[in-house]
Amino acid sequence: MYVAGMQASTPYHMQAVLNLSNGAQFADSDHTFTTGALNISPLPQISTSTTSGTAPQSGVELLDLTGQGLQAVATDLLGHIIWTYTYTDGTSADIVQPIKLLPDGDFLVQIGPTSSYPLNTAPPSGTITVIREVDLAGNVVRELSLATLNSRLAAAGFSLTALAMHHDVTPLPNGHLLLIVNSTKQFTNLPGYPGTTTVLGDQIVDLDANWNPVWVWNSFDHLDINRHPMNFPDWTHTNAVLYSKDDGNIIISMRHQNWLLKINYDNGQGDGSILWRLGEGGDFQLKNGVDPTDWFWAQHGPSFASSTTAGNFSLAVFDDGNDRQFPPGTTCGPPQTGICDSSCTCYSTGQVLQLDESAKTATLAVNDVPNTYTFFGGNAEILQNGDFEYDLCSSSPSPPTPGATVLEVSEQAQRQVVWQMNISGNYAYRAFRIPSLYPGVQW
Repeated sequence: MYVAGMQASTPYHMQAVLNLSNGAQFADSDHTFTTGALNISPLPQISTSTTSGTAPQSGVELLDLTGQGLQAVATDLLGHIIWTYTYTDGTSADIVQPIKLLPDGDFLVQIGPTSSYPLNTAPPSGTITVIREVDLAGNVVRELSLATLNSRLAAAGFSLTALAMHHDVTPLPNGHLLLIVNSTKQFTNLPGYPGTTTVLGDQIVDLDANWNPVWVWNSFDHLDINRHPMNFPDWTHTNAVLYSKDDGNIIISMRHQNWLLKINYDNGQGDGSILWRLGEGGDFQLKNGVDPTDWFWAQHGPSFASSTTAGNFSLAVFDDGNDRQFPPGTTCGPPQTGICDSSCTCYSTGQVLQLDESAKTATLAVNDVPNTYTFFGGNAEILQNGDFEYDLCSSSPSPPTPGATVLEVSEQAQRQVVWQMNISGNYAYRAFRIPSLYPGVQW
């Protein structure tokens, strides 16, 4: 049995207690030891603070860091590093996106270069692209490489050659995984793009319990190639997949479309049709907010914020705000572009939206504005105690100096920061409060 959750270079006492089914109890002797050092450089500088008179949600913070040094990290609520996962293969181009605790106590990590590399220079030789399951000690339980995925896609009869696995992988209750991949397609004489344009679009691949592909969704089959509000020809830039337990469908976050899309997955039997589009220019009417400004823009890290996941339910989402638009007539730099620039400052928010799928309304229940702009990354979630946590992935005041801020905000009507984590030396692509490093155990 692996024991985790200790600080490095620290003396500890440990004693095992065995509770027998007849009520008897056996206690091991006391063992003393000192944990090893974190021989990784550079280490992120992490500090936390708790507002007087408040109590944060208990547990540990699981961080998905980018940059040099540590990438997969867990800390206690005082900011002490108590668990890490490092890999010795790959190159400096490889990053972890994401890391998730599985029901059996293992961790699921995805390692690879940034998703846009198929449009740019190829990553260095030795760069890896893998889905990897590791145990608590970091031993590889199993993994799937991009090359193996493509051979399995071909063997299963899917006409898809993936160029990258990226951003997210979502475990399902039946043991399947949903992962994001991408591929390119050539288009000729698109409006405003004469000649041939190589467009990068995303796909969702459903892997069964043996990690064989059984269902594929392709953005090229379902979206208008001429809608590209941001960073075309990196057209869709999907960064998250949510599974809706109530109806068996999925919700995906497309950053470069400024949309969350609900896809007819139907537990692997769906036709992949788009059931709705949430965001500016989509299918929902925004309530309790200003359209278009108060929609999310270039968003990351949505999560379900209610026990229900279909019909009437809530979604939390981190609104990066890169290409935020303002109402017509707003002066936003020459010639009144209506997009955030030097005149209309970009800013990020943490949001909770109450959705009514039947009425197609999205009511802005929370729109927390921390007076900070983070140009990429982040996520948002409602914690077990009702507080709202979100990750300002790139909150350093002087980019490109890496830094991040994680905020836990009270559920009170008047915003109050309960707990804050400050990170310097790394960006925090994702930050999650999990109960502990063990499934079903609350620390």
